Amino acid sequence: MSDATPETITLKLPSRLELLAVLDRVVLAVCERMGFGEDATSAMSMAVLEAGTNAVQHAHQRDASRVFEVALVMHADRLEVQVQDSGPGFDPVAVTHDITSPEHLLDMRGRGLYIMRASCDEVDFSFTGHGTRCRLVKHRVPAPGAAGV
Repeated sequence: MSDATPETITLKLPSRLELLAVLDRVVLAVCERMGFGEDATSAMSMAVLEAGTNAVQHAHQRDASRVFEVALVMHADRLEVQVQDSGPGFDPVAVTHDITSPEHLLDMRGRGLYIMRASCDEVDFSFTGHGTRCRLVKHRVPAPGAAGV
């Protein structure tokens, strides 16, 4: 895996919640292959599942005839996951609030973006007339005792 030519795995999945388990297994396998520790692997798994859930539930309204795409791009120093849907998009500012504040502790929704941001090193969204792309990045931390640590 050189950064000049990162490896990419692409999945196209129908918008069905039960298929998120397939996505999770791929993410876990990629994290293991890249040498991520248990905490980083769990964090990336949670973030990708949240992004996938948002695509299925919010963007596609659980319409299994609509497909969302996931690209897992393995760079030498990081994993980048892009989740693309064909939904109408949303205003990230309008759904960004502190879910740990007393007035939001019992909210039924709104935790997904918080979880993604807390779990990843970078999270951003791009909106086009053809849907939303969520980009999640997790940097690989050198193992203790590795050169330069």
